[in-house]
Amino acid sequence: MQNKTLGSTLIVAGTTIGAGMLAMPLTSAGIGFGFTTLLLVSLWLLLAFSALLFVEAYQTVDSDVGLGTLAEKYYGTLGRVVSTAVLVIFLYAILAAYVSGASSIFGGVLPTIVDKDTTIKVAGVIFTLFFGSFIVTGTTSVDVANRIIFFTKMLAFIVVLGLLLPKVSIENLLEMPIDKALLISALPIFFTSFGFHGSIPSLNKYLEGNVKALRISILVGTAIPLVAYLLWQLATHGVLSQTQFLALLDKDPTLNGLAEAAHEVTGSAWIGITVRVFSAAALITSFLGVALGLFETLEDLLKRVNLPAGRKTLGLLTFIPPMLFAFFFPQGFIMALGYAGQMFAFYAIVLPIAIVWRVRKQFPTLAYRVKGGSLSLLLALVIGIFIVIVPFLIQEGLLPKVVG
Repeated sequence: MQNKTLGSTLIVAGTTIGAGMLAMPLTSAGIGFGFTTLLLVSLWLLLAFSALLFVEAYQTVDSDVGLGTLAEKYYGTLGRVVSTAVLVIFLYAILAAYVSGASSIFGGVLPTIVDKDTTIKVAGVIFTLFFGSFIVTGTTSVDVANRIIFFTKMLAFIVVLGLLLPKVSIENLLEMPIDKALLISALPIFFTSFGFHGSIPSLNKYLEGNVKALRISILVGTAIPLVAYLLWQLATHGVLSQTQFLALLDKDPTLNGLAEAAHEVTGSAWIGITVRVFSAAALITSFLGVALGLFETLEDLLKRVNLPAGRKTLGLLTFIPPMLFAFFFPQGFIMALGYAGQMFAFYAIVLPIAIVWRVRKQFPTLAYRVKGGSLSLLLALVIGIFIVIVPFLIQEGLLPKVVG
């Protein structure tokens, strides 16, 4: 069980730490290091808390039960339909984004096939077939592949930190936000940085319902990204002043611009290479975690409607739709990703709180219960709903926009 716990912990961390982490300093450019730290720690506490609520709820069902079945137990058919629909749409959208990103990254290393567009599509197919095969084979194979790629990703990250941290200036770290309202505007973007909740049913099944192992996997698996995020913010905010950051955003508000700025500060050509290695590895580990969650969700859904399917069939249902949409209808998924924060807030905050509220009424003496009582549930719910509202406040001009 210890080996599985380690593997599950790394799946949580690998799913959470995505390629988008590298662009996080661009989002926090106007906030400053101190307030960014406060924001990240607060969101980590919120999302670790909501994940542990799932652990509490899963004590009341079999270990191989999916999220839809769990929701149905306490909210009937409506609970299953709503929770499954939101989760499936969200995971398909994210998976399509990963396939699209992988197509671009790995298309650059393939020899040209007919033309550039065809080469990118072929790269996407090869990527999906290769890494999708680990999902179809089983969680154990995902565990092994994820460990190798996760440590490669961390090695690249350590190299980048090693180049940047010696250049850190305390003066830069102590700079205050140019607008404190940006702290609120950044909430939805940073909120999804601790998102792995769609993988919890798969991990619970893999750990055979072991509450202690799942708790450790969640707490340690989310603490690793928190530390990584804070170190990355420390390195970037420490070597670039807010004036430099804002000038960077005017010139090139992308990850390439950030990498170029880091290159100028360190004078090292390794920055660009290690950033690319990290991006590729981060995309793969995130792809594996999200795909595993979608695979298990579809399996649970088909079982419920008495359409049991083999792993190969489930694999086709998992990977063909996002691959096709990423190739031919990317705008549809871009639109869905625009509401990713809202969908994520529902299944990561609203859903576990709603389920646990009823769990505690029906099972008041469960062996494990998340601390905080009803007050913590209500507080987390209010924060989650507020985060959902923030993008609309930005759209109405009531809050400033951030890069992200």
